[in-house]
Order: sequence, then C-alpha cells, then structure tokens
Amino acid sequence: MAWFRRKKDSDVPTVQPEGERKTVRTEGLFVKCPGCERAAFKRDFEANLNVCPECGHHLRVDARERLRQLFDDGEFVEFDTGISATDPLEFVDTRKYSDRLVDMKRKTGENDAVVVGVGNMGGSPVVIASMSLDFVGGSMGSVVGEKITRAIERAISDRIPVVIVSASGGARMQEGTLSLMQMAKISAALARLDEECIPYISILTDPTTGGVTASFAMLGDLNIAEPGALIGFAGPRVIEQTIRQKLPKGFQRSEFLLEHGMLDDVVERGRLREYVIRAFSLMQPAV
Repeated sequence: MAWFRRKKDSDVPTVQPEGERKTVRTEGLFVKCPGCERAAFKRDFEANLNVCPECGHHLRVDARERLRQLFDDGEFVEFDTGISATDPLEFVDTRKYSDRLVDMKRKTGENDAVVVGVGNMGGSPVVIASMSLDFVGGSMGSVVGEKITRAIERAISDRIPVVIVSASGGARMQEGTLSLMQMAKISAALARLDEECIPYISILTDPTTGGVTASFAMLGDLNIAEPGALIGFAGPRVIEQTIRQKLPKGFQRSEFLLEHGMLDDVVERGRLREYVIRAFSLMQPAV
C-alpha cells in the first residue's frame, strides 16, 4: 500500500492572479420589461408569448414569431420569398439606401419588412402577412406593397380569409413616391377582396403609424389591436408641435382609439389566436 503518491497537476489548486475576478456571462439571459422595469429570464417572457407576467406589457415580437403564434402548431408555408428591393432613386441620406438594404438583410435574415405565409387557423386555411419592425423600421416600400398585394390576390384565388399584422413606421422615404403608391395598390386589392365577400382582419401592433395606418391597417372588416400599441399617422410630438396643445393622456394608444371608435377591440396576445379563429367562423358562411 502506497502511503504517499505524486499529486497530479489537476490536484494542485490554482491561484487566481491578483486583480482578476470571476465573471458570469449573462448577456441575453434577462429581459427588462419597458412597462414595470422588472427584470426576468428571457425564457420566462418567451413562454408567456413575450408578455410581461407582472404588468402585462406586450413586448414587440418579430414577423416569424408572430406567424408561429397564430398558425396551428406554428406551421405555415412561406411564399414570395425571392422578392427584394432595388434602389431606383439611388437615394442617399446618412448612408446609401443600397448599402442600408444589404445591412438589413444581413442583420435580420429577411429580404424585406414583411413575411407572408399560408397555413391553418383552427383547421381552416388563412393567408397571413406579418410585418417586421426590425427591417428599416418596418417601413412600407415597393416590396412590402407587392408581397401584401400578392397575398390578397392569392386569398381571392383560393377564397380564403386574410390577416395582416401591422408593425411599421410608415412609408419608406428612401423609395419616395414609389412607397406612397403602395397605399393605393394594397387598398385596391382589398377592395377586390371585399367584392368577393372574403373576410379580412387587421391586427395593429406597437407601433403602427404613417402610411400603413392611413391605408390597409384601418381597412379591415375587423380592426383589432394589442394592448398599449401606439397607433396613428403622425407621432404625438409632431401633433403637439403643430396644434400647440397638450394631448390627452394615452393619446394614440390602442385603448384610447377603442374608446373613441377607431378600433373594434383590444385583444391580449394570449387570446389573439382564438379571437381571430372565432371571428372568421362568424364572418364566413357555414359550408
């Protein structure tokens, strides 16, 4: 029996150099609620559909996450994926628009500010166009207009209802008049949808502003919004500076708009899917 043995290097305690401190990397693990400023694990927010379990504040979600929340089992078939914006005006502000597009595609993994898919809700087919605030502020350019118009035309062809989830800063200034034309283009497509008696539900999320609010976001057979969403054409600060008056508390928030007849309902995210399914069941004739 050996009374002594040579210690392995692993058995020798290491001495931490003076001045060095042990750190635990927590980046991305926690989320701070903008409503109540409560910090909690990111996974807890995600498990609650990115709604604060403490105060009910609705955090923003990206376009694909929105589609997963609405479709049955989160499954859908995406279409019109190959459409990308060009720079016909060769626009330059603080940067070249063409460079901005390349950067946005790299950062978001999307070709533009809307993702369109078809799938089932409650077992029935639905076309959903979901806007992405991460891509140039969710602004509506020619690609957004084209993809949403194609989604509506697909719905007319297949005779299935449409949902558009808006999250946008408005028309994309880098495309000038071309972006403004999308307001009329999408509205005309929605008029054809209405003539075919096919229902359309508009879901407005935080924020929905500018030309998007001034066109398709407010043209639904049913216009509903998430709690606390900023909805309007111009921002509150611009309006105050223009009319030189203090705006009422909560002005342009979804609850204020509901109270003043601009919305049909305000629906919490946890109830949104079942709400839309039930609404479509009431809008469409029984087969």
